[in-house]
Amino acid sequence: MKILRNYILKEFFGPLFVSLAVLTLIMLLGNLVRLADLIINKGVDLFSVSKLFLYLIPSLLIYTLPLAVLVAVLLSVSRLSSDNEIIAVKASGVNIMRLVIAPLLTVGLILSLILFVFNDRIIPYANFATRRTLKTIGLKNPAAAFEAGTFINAFDRYIIFVHRIEDNKLHHIRIYEPQADDKPARTIIAREGEFVPIPETGGIKLKLSQGSADEPDLTDPGRFYKLHFNNLFLNLVPERASGREVRKRPKDMTFAEINQKIQEFKASGIETTPLLTELNRRIALAFSVLIFIPLACGLSLLTGKREKSINVSMAFGVTIIYYLLLLAANTLSLQGYVPAPLAMWLPNITLAAVALPLVIKCAY
Repeated sequence: MKILRNYILKEFFGPLFVSLAVLTLIMLLGNLVRLADLIINKGVDLFSVSKLFLYLIPSLLIYTLPLAVLVAVLLSVSRLSSDNEIIAVKASGVNIMRLVIAPLLTVGLILSLILFVFNDRIIPYANFATRRTLKTIGLKNPAAAFEAGTFINAFDRYIIFVHRIEDNKLHHIRIYEPQADDKPARTIIAREGEFVPIPETGGIKLKLSQGSADEPDLTDPGRFYKLHFNNLFLNLVPERASGREVRKRPKDMTFAEINQKIQEFKASGIETTPLLTELNRRIALAFSVLIFIPLACGLSLLTGKREKSINVSMAFGVTIIYYLLLLAANTLSLQGYVPAPLAMWLPNITLAAVALPLVIKCAY
């Protein structure tokens, strides 16, 4: 019995490590392009970008590990089934639940507990460290935090559009300052510009060159006249600026910190649903591995298909369904239709309800 159990676990761990490495690498590659852009086009130092890369890995594992487990179970159990090894085990009088599913569930429980710790400690720390690193990058090189060809709404009074950004230099800038009482927006146009950070206040000074600005007519504030300038300085105050301090958001908090914040909100009469949703979402995601294993076992034993493409497709299909259910549950929770603890566990409960009869039907 022990030899068979070790054989089955060996068949499982091989595809698990390969799938986890491939999936994580694929997701990292999508982010490497953006990180490389920070170095090549925006002049951010390699050390800061390396930190962002390392902080990114833990947040990917919460998604790649459940999918890798699903793929590994489908591939390993399907191979055993297609080679009639499952039939041979049944014919010898050995219970499939005890020999195959129970060891895999034990592994799934261990992996779920690891993900639980990740979601409680490591991922919140990585998220918070990422935000602090991005703020440091923004203070050293503000242009690195913005993207050319899009409207920048990061400042209290101004909306900025930049056609091209090279290092810290801005080219062909258009700035809008909305006015109250349905008055036309004040417009500033400049050929070039440069961000000058002010670390003491967390603000930014924008130096504009060779342009024109709308200035209000003192006799009629609703009208503007055009003022041409060689150099113009604007003090930009980032929205929700709070000095140099980076405050924690719910995604940056440990479970204990979220619970403490919930108690504070309850004492002040503040709605706690978003915090409860975040807390239960993270815990449910961690234990999705434990749900995926019996579901994958049931599907493998039912279909008995050895083809890797079919099994990988099934794994992606189940994962897509799960995350769509999770997204719907998140909406139901935040809108108050379903209590947060119940809503965020509904995807796990739904897949468990599908997995249980499948396993019972195929194992006996």
